[in-house]
Amino acid sequence: MRSGLGPVVLSGLLLALYAQGPGLWALGFFALLPWLIHLNRSRSLRGALLQGWLFSVLLCGACLSWFGVAIGHYTQWGSAGGLCALLLAAPLLQPQVMVFALVRHSVRLRYGATLGAWAGAAAWVGTEWVWPKLLGDTLGHGLAPALLLRQAADLGGAAGLTLMLLLCNEALAAAWAQRKAGAAQWLKPLGWAALGPVVLSAYGAVVVMTWAPAPGAPLRMALVQTNITDYEALREQQGSYAVVRQVLETHFAMSYDAVERQGAQAVMWTETAYPTTLGQAKSELGAELDQEILATIAAAGVPFVFGTYERDEGGEYNAAAFVNPGTGLLGFYRKTRLFFLTETVPAWADGPLLQRWLPWVGRWQAGNGARVFPLRLQGGREVPVLPMICLDDVDTSLALQGARQGAQALLTLSNDSWFRHAPQGARLHQAVALFRSIETRLPQFRVTPSGYSAVFDPLGRVVASAGLGERALVVGEVPVGPAPPTLMLAWGDWVGGVCWAFLALLGLKTWGRWAWPAASAQPQAESMPAPTMAAAPRTVRGLQALAGLSALVLALAWLLWPAWRPQAGLQLKLFAALVLLPQLCAWAWAARRRLRAASSDLPPQARPTLWAHPACKFGLLPLALAVVAFRLHQHIVFGGTWGEWQSLGAGAFLSGFALWWAMWLMGVVLCAAVLRAALEGVCWLVQRARPDTAAALRPLLERLSLALLYAGLPLWLWFRTW
Repeated sequence: MRSGLGPVVLSGLLLALYAQGPGLWALGFFALLPWLIHLNRSRSLRGALLQGWLFSVLLCGACLSWFGVAIGHYTQWGSAGGLCALLLAAPLLQPQVMVFALVRHSVRLRYGATLGAWAGAAAWVGTEWVWPKLLGDTLGHGLAPALLLRQAADLGGAAGLTLMLLLCNEALAAAWAQRKAGAAQWLKPLGWAALGPVVLSAYGAVVVMTWAPAPGAPLRMALVQTNITDYEALREQQGSYAVVRQVLETHFAMSYDAVERQGAQAVMWTETAYPTTLGQAKSELGAELDQEILATIAAAGVPFVFGTYERDEGGEYNAAAFVNPGTGLLGFYRKTRLFFLTETVPAWADGPLLQRWLPWVGRWQAGNGARVFPLRLQGGREVPVLPMICLDDVDTSLALQGARQGAQALLTLSNDSWFRHAPQGARLHQAVALFRSIETRLPQFRVTPSGYSAVFDPLGRVVASAGLGERALVVGEVPVGPAPPTLMLAWGDWVGGVCWAFLALLGLKTWGRWAWPAASAQPQAESMPAPTMAAAPRTVRGLQALAGLSALVLALAWLLWPAWRPQAGLQLKLFAALVLLPQLCAWAWAARRRLRAASSDLPPQARPTLWAHPACKFGLLPLALAVVAFRLHQHIVFGGTWGEWQSLGAGAFLSGFALWWAMWLMGVVLCAAVLRAALEGVCWLVQRARPDTAAALRPLLERLSLALLYAGLPLWLWFRTW
């Protein structure tokens, strides 16, 4: 790899400008070009990995420096400490960059630049799909100011726009590489680079020109932005009760103006606007405040939605309360996506040490997903709405679930007060939320205490808004009705899954040409008691070791942490990122490093037997188990094998079966990892105690582990359903 940071820094600066917002969104189509040209010069996987790490650091510094400042302010580490923490955590915050560099380099060496570009883009988007990124950010969000281009989000979400941006940058890099080969050579990739934005702009123009408002009556809603932010500092100065009193009186006064003077049909306050439990008072003063809120809402005569806390035997929740003037408290929505190490911490990591190091960490419990509430207006009209709290709006699936459940509007309650000194962070959060409206084609009312509060129509246009750091009452009116059909509603957040399918097919193609080193291959001499990965390159060994260790950790988490078991979506994403992706990279890398047994000091390794073959173990076995379990599920829930197909359609039935198959695939891999660890442990002990018997024992243990896998899982399923 040639030295020099110039191209990498230049791409970082271009991305920093691209992230600034309106007027600079076009930079996204070539911001990565200098880095890609430099990345093409990497001669080794190690060099590509180093470049990926370096660019992830630059990406965080250029586009998320405001987040580092916010971390420093929140933790009281100072801006410099927060920025250092941000840069150190860059591989965790932006892991897709390193995966992109690894996959792209490996595939380019084996299959050429074109397939390498597609594989790299798929790895980038696929990694973002499985990795729980704190801020939900992706390159596509930078196109939020582009009215026409952003309309394509109803086809593939922000992930689809990211894929298009990556491919455009790759096409420009290909044109640069062919610049000396004649116009015929460089004009072709240049044309492909222009095709993406032209097609998406044409699609957006058609959508905008043919868009018709929902046939339902409009909903006029008021958003109260008080600009009261630092509750903790106010508590230290005034005391808890005085702060709550100040907050409530400000909200009451602004809500009165919204209802009496501006004709609002409903009022929405921000996340944790009432910073205590509603309806479950912790003191007599708290009970009095509860009654005052309910009395005020009853006098207003319109429904209110506001952030508060809820508590049950499981713990406390960050919640949104729905209160009607006639019937009082209707219910709570519990926030689903909690911010790691500020709102929640894993139970296994909690304890006195963590409390001493991170005293600010909250311990809220997570909600159980999307929930639609009826917003009961005067005159008996009801508008089904989907509430989301803060980071909930970075989760595409929540908005899609709500739209499928019949929501006609999105209500987003946030608290972006820690961005009050970082407008770029507040703009990013607003842009991410805006895409939820485009994907579902539902209007959105979004309120924060310090800005930016706004009302969006289904095209993502701002109907009404307030700036950052100002006290404002935002009143917006938009027509509401059922969500129109979109590809995102029909298929969900599908782009990342398709990217993984593409990588899996590429891995299968590679694996079909070069057999995996067989774990069951028998040694040719007693001095080699067990075949290992020693014949493979160190990179392959490292990737396979990462996959194996990750599988063991996930298996142990499932066994030892009961709260982990219901989180199927998170399990699958971590499994894909930490187990499947490293193994696919190992396949791709091994493909270009053909091991020739004739020139090696190691004995040749045989192909696996039928039962040990990965296609049988990790393809047919999970499929058979999934068919049995899914059929049982259909009978229990829908009353017959085809009940879900008949009730909800083929799409729901097939997607449900795919999820069951994926879960059983993960289960089989994790069980195989546990059995492999046990086998290797026994062989190591035998090798230490009786080296002369180790060679004969390994084949027997191999067959035993296969028998346990093929017989144990069906027996476990039978006992579970008996």
